[in-house]
Amino acid sequence: MPKVDNLLSILWMLRSDKKKITAKQISEKLEMNIRTVYRYIDTLSTSGVPIISEPGHNGGYSLLNNFIEAPLFF
Repeated sequence: MPKVDNLLSILWMLRSDKKKITAKQISEKLEMNIRTVYRYIDTLSTSGVPIISEPGHNGGYSLLNNFIEAPLFF
């Protein structure tokens, strides 16, 4: 799958889950290496997506509650 598709898939997963999701869960759903997931999450965060990372046993990734994507125009 192309990089853009993977980035959008991760963003959609973070947006649709109201609870935290781990990098391992993302890697299993998208069938990719966990290091790739970390790179993609870093890319999304660098591009302005407000991703919250909570370390630890019950940690994971989530989005800020008030995050709304800008509409795409083609």
